[in-house]
Amino acid sequence: MKNILFVCSRNKWRSLTAEKIYKNRRDFNVKSAGTENSARVKVNSKLLAWADIIFVMEKHHKEKLVQNFPEETMDIEIIVLEIPDIYKYMDKELIEEIETLTTIANRLKPIECNRWLEMSSK
Repeated sequence: MKNILFVCSRNKWRSLTAEKIYKNRRDFNVKSAGTENSARVKVNSKLLAWADIIFVMEKHHKEKLVQNFPEETMDIEIIVLEIPDIYKYMDKELIEEIETLTTIANRLKPIECNRWLEMSSK
């Protein structure tokens, strides 16, 4: 069973929504966290060690993870979803975007996925 970590800035809207919509799945475990000091749950080494794959909402979240946790992120798959901070918790459009992008990401190899996400956000 895969462990999936969703990350945004404050862990109040985007990553928390992702955790909520996937938390009762039987095929993987899900947690969420934020990169900011004010995050509801702050990203830490223990969470990163737990995760098999990390979905971050924006590129700067990945950059922060790699900068603050270089060893912990060295061998982990981090996928940038490019979901902007314009949604509220459990917003219908946010749910649709998370479900679509994570489904696509799970079907592609990491390099292909990041390329596809970069192209689709332009």
